[in-house]
Amino acid sequence: MNTVNDPLAQLKDIHLPPPVSWWPPAPGWWLAGLCLLALIGGGGYLLWRFYRRGQIRRTALAALRQLCDTDLPEDRVLLEEVSRLLRQVAIAKYGRQEVAALTGTGWLQFLDRTGQTDQFSHGAGQVLGTMLYQPSISIDHDQFLRVTESWLKRQHRC
Repeated sequence: MNTVNDPLAQLKDIHLPPPVSWWPPAPGWWLAGLCLLALIGGGGYLLWRFYRRGQIRRTALAALRQLCDTDLPEDRVLLEEVSRLLRQVAIAKYGRQEVAALTGTGWLQFLDRTGQTDQFSHGAGQVLGTMLYQPSISIDHDQFLRVTESWLKRQHRC
């Protein structure tokens, strides 16, 4: 057969295009990568905030437990330490403007309102408003420490 007259014999072999390069990726992959980075960063930030928010409360509860685990000091020292601890946590959570000026009944009402209880105005926590500055005091340690611990546990965002 004559190759000149046969048009199929004049065809050349098929040449494949070069393989598709993996770089640079398509715009969809860039968008997916950015979304993944945003998701990881946002999740990490939320975890960090969750941990930090509870750190003050955990530290305060640990300080209260340490105070309870040691030989309980005399009533005045215990009352002063717990009062200082409650005020520090309240200032950290609610701000100095709202908490620092509170004393007496106002302070007890604030503790009741923020702790969702009435134990500071009408219960074992009353000693924080009335007996702190008395010459001689006597308190029920167990009840007082239970009320304090309950208030600290209710402070979820600090």
